[in-house]
Amino acid sequence: MARTQHWKPAAVRQAAIERAHRTWMIEQGDEPTVRDLTESVGVDPSTISLQLKRMRARGLELPTRGYRPGRRCPYFGEEL
Repeated sequence: MARTQHWKPAAVRQAAIERAHRTWMIEQGDEPTVRDLTESVGVDPSTISLQLKRMRARGLELPTRGYRPGRRCPYFGEEL
């Protein structure tokens, strides 16, 4: 019996992540979290993180909200 494969090529997943990121930015006006992208694309958070890492290595930066090193004012996003 043949096993059904549910995986998609990385390029397809990355395109879906990019679309979800763009849509979120347009609708919400803010950067999405990895969890937001997970819900939009329908994959695990580890998949989103891996694909974002690969996209950044290629030079495509898709900023996400979450932990960021450095000190910022929580209300204005300015450096302290």
